[in-house]
Amino acid sequence: MKKKVIISACLLGEFCRYDGKTKVEEEIVEYFRDYEIIPFCPEAPLFGTPRERINVVEIEAHKYIITDETNKDVTQLLYDEIQVFMQKYKEVDAIVLKSKSPSCGYKTTPILDQNKQMIKFENGIAAELFETHYKPLKIKDELNFRDF
Repeated sequence: MKKKVIISACLLGEFCRYDGKTKVEEEIVEYFRDYEIIPFCPEAPLFGTPRERINVVEIEAHKYIITDETNKDVTQLLYDEIQVFMQKYKEVDAIVLKSKSPSCGYKTTPILDQNKQMIKFENGIAAELFETHYKPLKIKDELNFRDF
């Protein structure tokens, strides 16, 4: 049975980013060639591609996912989408996520205040949920994926 790895779909070459582009990383595909690769993007199925940017906004110690232009709260939509994904893929051996992403960033996502000013870097919503759900599994990004 092959080991399983969740990888942000944009890193695999899928055109699923908010701007309709990809951030393909051929080295990641090659590195995990012997794994069953599970593409992951919670945003594209919900909002389409291209789409309005989203941000992680912290208000009174609570984090919300807010659309950039229309200021719509999409936190619950993303939370539900990620929960369904985790139920489908209950056990994995590795996770590689896109850095700085409001969904996937692992300790690299800009956290904004209610005035949309950057206040710190933390996890995106999926990275936060994965960190709890897939314990004790390490989460990496495209900058340090070789460290498993």
